[in-house]
Amino acid sequence: MTARLSVVIPAHDESAVIDRILGSLTSHPRSAEIEIVVSANGCRDDTASRAATYRGVRVVEVPTASKIAALNAGDAAATVFPRVYLDADVVIAPDALFALADALDADGTEVASPAFAVDTSDASWAVRQHYRIWELTDYRQSGHIGSGVYGLSEAGRARFGAWPDVIADDRFAQQLFLPAERATLADHSFTVRSAADMRSHIRRSVRIARGNQELPASLQHAPTTGRSTHTNLVKRVAAQPTLWFPFAVYSVNWVIPNIVARRSIVRSSEQTWNRDETSRVPA
Repeated sequence: MTARLSVVIPAHDESAVIDRILGSLTSHPRSAEIEIVVSANGCRDDTASRAATYRGVRVVEVPTASKIAALNAGDAAATVFPRVYLDADVVIAPDALFALADALDADGTEVASPAFAVDTSDASWAVRQHYRIWELTDYRQSGHIGSGVYGLSEAGRARFGAWPDVIADDRFAQQLFLPAERATLADHSFTVRSAADMRSHIRRSVRIARGNQELPASLQHAPTTGRSTHTNLVKRVAAQPTLWFPFAVYSVNWVIPNIVARRSIVRSSEQTWNRDETSRVPA
């Protein structure tokens, strides 16, 4: 059977969660229609050997721990479009990937993603308050691409050559395209677990903030932050007094990572991934 789409999974030390996503994809009745490439990068655990036990999964190994190197190696091994780039720790139904492929086959759609959900069930009170406000931001209200799963059409992938050396590959993929060229699937979603505690949440937020700040302005066709977006959020919160204290928590969690990220860039300090281990619950 001819593959309907390619799925590239960059994976660095994902032994705790790799079985969950690969088990879901390979057990689906239409699994033969999914070309799966696991790009194991700099792994010190058995991620690669675990992935290799699944029928139909192609494993490529990259010696360095680099998501960008993994994406480039995965692209070199994949043969089919549309192409979906999928983080190993997300939870997603295979049917959402087929819907993504259908959306990317539509005229004018070059990049697409299912709706993004955050699981805060095991998070601390402060982390949950942060996400109460985050759900009200323009970033969430208008839909967005990436943060764990996004797909590119063949024409969309042809917009650039090798993946650039950036932290925020998902934002790069989103901002490379105009809003009219993007699609967010309202009827399908994927889930990412939040950090369990505030310290882990801030560490991850610093990584995200630095990645966003380091992207060249020339690659961002439609900026998703600015004075108007902050004003819109304040207006939404002001009308609901029960959100005032959560908003204070959110504001601190927004300001601190952005300051730390800016300082690290100014000091030209080495990029670090700041991976959150508290969200990687074994399958």
